[in-house]
Amino acid sequence: MATEKENIIEMIKRLPNDVSMEDIIEAIYIRQKIEKGLKDSEEGRFFTYEEAKELLAKWLK
Repeated sequence: MATEKENIIEMIKRLPNDVSMEDIIEAIYIRQKIEKGLKDSEEGRFFTYEEAKELLAKWLK
C-alpha cells in the first residue's frame, strides 16, 4: 500500500508540466478535503439532504 507521500508525488506527476506552485498546493488541499469527507461518510459523520437544508435555512434567517 502506497504511503500518503507516495500518493501525493504520483498526483503531482500527473499534473501538467507548466503547473504553478499555487496549483500544486490547491490540488493537495482539495485531495485532503475529499479524503476527509470520504472518511467522515464511511464513519457516519454526515448530514442528510433534509438535515442540511434545515441547517441552511436557520443560518440564512
